[in-house]
Amino acid sequence: MRMNWLSKSWIPLFSIALIYGCAADIVIAPPPEKRMPPPPKIIPGDLKVLQLEMSPDPVREGEMVRFRMTIANSSPYGGKISLFIKDQDEVAAAAYDVPIRPGQNRIEFPQTAYRFHRSEPCFLVEVDIERTRRPVDLARSFCAWKTQGGWTMTEARIGPFIVEDLEIFPDPIYAREEVHFKVKLRNEGRPVRSNIWIQDRDQIVTRLESVLILHGYGEYQFPYSRYAFQREDHCFRVFIDVDRMDQRVDAKKVFCAKPISKGRGWTLRP
Repeated sequence: MRMNWLSKSWIPLFSIALIYGCAADIVIAPPPEKRMPPPPKIIPGDLKVLQLEMSPDPVREGEMVRFRMTIANSSPYGGKISLFIKDQDEVAAAAYDVPIRPGQNRIEFPQTAYRFHRSEPCFLVEVDIERTRRPVDLARSFCAWKTQGGWTMTEARIGPFIVEDLEIFPDPIYAREEVHFKVKLRNEGRPVRSNIWIQDRDQIVTRLESVLILHGYGEYQFPYSRYAFQREDHCFRVFIDVDRMDQRVDAKKVFCAKPISKGRGWTLRP
């Protein structure tokens, strides 16, 4: 009986010894490896469309057309992207998985059956990078114009020019003060170099010579003038000439200076 009790009492002790003995063989796993950051890639903000052309130009109604694009990549990285030329919500042409490198890239789009159906279609460019589509250079669009020979992107028209607003500084202006004008102008045609002047009846108030008027919206400040405000009906118009030919200028409103302070000052504010 004594031996049985001893033999039974050693069993848990022997088990504990085995457990503690195994502990020395446990291998501690190394810490997890640090995740490497994803490789750098091109983003839409790195891209700028420098030129968009089509062939044939002009293209006649029903003809197949092919687009060519020069696009600049300002990042130091290359990669593959997909590009889409869009006329409003319609995809006019697409190029998939195009390799692009840093600097300027010239891209040929496949021939497309896009049909010109408006007199002045304007194209925007979208880029798809890793299944995320974004506009490229949203402020810029490339327009075609319908001519007798078909639609063209090379024979861009001049104007029309639309005066969005006209301001004077200071405002109000008082008698015998010098004044200068600022014209807020939108050019719906191609960039041109022209003369701009402001006229009150038959009198030229101030002018700018050989000004570059870019496509889209722009502001043009005139030098100070000694033009004298002395009537109650000073109404101003803006004139533009390109190559000594007067161009049509529309205005969203009439720009007339109203007398204030009992006739001693004038303002163009509403």
